[in-house]
Amino acid sequence: MLKDVKLSADVVHEAKVLYWTGWTIQQIADTFKIPYGTLDSRKRREKWDKATSIERAKHCVDFRYNQLLIKPSKTNLEIKELNALGRELERLDRRETYQQTKKDSDLNPNLKKRNEGKAAKKNRLTYDQIVKLLDDFYDHLFDYQKEWLEAKKHRTRNILKSRQIGATWYFAREAFIDAVETGDNQIFLSASNKQAQVFKAYIVQWVKDITGVELRGDPMVLPNGATLYFLSTNVRTAQSYHGHIYMDEYFWIPRFQEFNKVASGMAMHKKWRKTYISTPSTLNHEAYPFWNGKHYNKGRPKAEHIELDISHKALKDGSLGEDGQWRQMVTVLDAVEKGCSLFEIDDLRREYSPDDFENLLMCKFVDDALSVFKFNDLRKCGVDSLEKWQDYKRFFERPFRDQEVWLGYDPSRTRDDASLVVIAPPSVPGGKYRVLEKFSWNNTHFEEQARQIKEITTRYNVTKIAIDASGIGAGVYELVEKFYPAAIKITYSLEVKTRLVLKMMQIVNRRQIEWDAGDTEIPLAFMTIKKTITPSGGHTTFKASRTEATGHADVAWAIMHAFEGEAMMSVEGTVETTQTSIMELM
Repeated sequence: MLKDVKLSADVVHEAKVLYWTGWTIQQIADTFKIPYGTLDSRKRREKWDKATSIERAKHCVDFRYNQLLIKPSKTNLEIKELNALGRELERLDRRETYQQTKKDSDLNPNLKKRNEGKAAKKNRLTYDQIVKLLDDFYDHLFDYQKEWLEAKKHRTRNILKSRQIGATWYFAREAFIDAVETGDNQIFLSASNKQAQVFKAYIVQWVKDITGVELRGDPMVLPNGATLYFLSTNVRTAQSYHGHIYMDEYFWIPRFQEFNKVASGMAMHKKWRKTYISTPSTLNHEAYPFWNGKHYNKGRPKAEHIELDISHKALKDGSLGEDGQWRQMVTVLDAVEKGCSLFEIDDLRREYSPDDFENLLMCKFVDDALSVFKFNDLRKCGVDSLEKWQDYKRFFERPFRDQEVWLGYDPSRTRDDASLVVIAPPSVPGGKYRVLEKFSWNNTHFEEQARQIKEITTRYNVTKIAIDASGIGAGVYELVEKFYPAAIKITYSLEVKTRLVLKMMQIVNRRQIEWDAGDTEIPLAFMTIKKTITPSGGHTTFKASRTEATGHADVAWAIMHAFEGEAMMSVEGTVETTQTSIMELM
């Protein structure tokens, strides 16, 4: 019976490994209960004794690599080991080629490029430095980020997420590792260049922290030929690029359908992946049919239409849809459940109203039908500030030189942020207002908030400061008034609140204000403001979805405060539309 035993591939693999580590054929035959002659014949036929040290090493590494590769669920250590084995196989392949050619460039493929000149040395990382980056990358993954990594095998990933769970941080690292290992181009797209630069900042800081190497260039070119592009939706020549696409906060990108055609063109070849990442905006956004799968049905026969389940239950752990997209919804509760230790959920529930908690952290879309400010109007105010505002240099000591700015301040409630905005009024009649900067201070004492406002006045030529001094804001106002006596004190009343909102409606509807398109907090804050009836039932007023102790619309109110004291404007041809909108509210 033993003579008829057929040796499986696994047995042969293990037998080879044991033989090369010093076991005799007899010992191996006894261990696996196979005939000595069968095994000895296999050894002589395959010339085990003549295998080189490189061949033996490759066999052992390859055996372990394939064991891990087919394992359905991998631990962090196993993921690290799998990638280390892959690098070792690549290194052994180079050594094997070098044995035949004796060319140093075959042993080290980067050597030729490094010798071509100083330019090739820029952004160079050693093998040991790359290993350090890989180890750090795999050591700091939460379970949902492991799911994103596993889903990398799909051509399209589409992720709806809570804020602040490390998505941009993760995908910046994933893309850089991929560029280093494969030489593939990586393309980062956001609503504005300023937002796209966040990817670059994460990559640069990470590599510097781990290796000491400071990456340079925009686009960033690596010695292996991979190029990392950081682009905004304003780049109309984007179709000339090609590579793996990462589109950040796509639910906030204006004219999404138009730009997605351009982005898809950059990743048309089958080797390129597309990754879409975003927090939710509004159900009326152009990207919503892309998320729910309805875009797939357009132009197809009814028999081919699909109906996707995009509920949280269906997408919590990721799901591959009939349209080829792998979708996942990751709420803050999912993030905590899957290992993220960055949040205290009870604190978040106290700090945010139920509506804000659902939108910001639980992936619920805003229905702006009841909002005073409509998303389609607000998105038109977003611009690519790095390209358009050439006179503003944010990181300079005097970012706006001596040009005039206004400050608007909204005070902190018990736990939410106090917000201050820096607004540049138009320098010419008919020009646009610009939201240059915004600041948020959480759990900060009045004296410290006043001190920071004073520091801002040393960086800008501030000609107006308007502060909500109702209730708790009075303390900050009194301190600011000491160093800026002309500060405007806003005391809230039904009339004041109505005037502020109607004035801002006029400005937004006429597109007389701009902010960076990547700053999604601003339009979201305005969308939380809704029309309501006073408790007495006699008047219309406005409120945000917040309690007395919490607030999310603070940035919107801060912007509106900056316009206190300014007269309602009149622009021929737009008055009728604005007046109609105002009358609808009253």
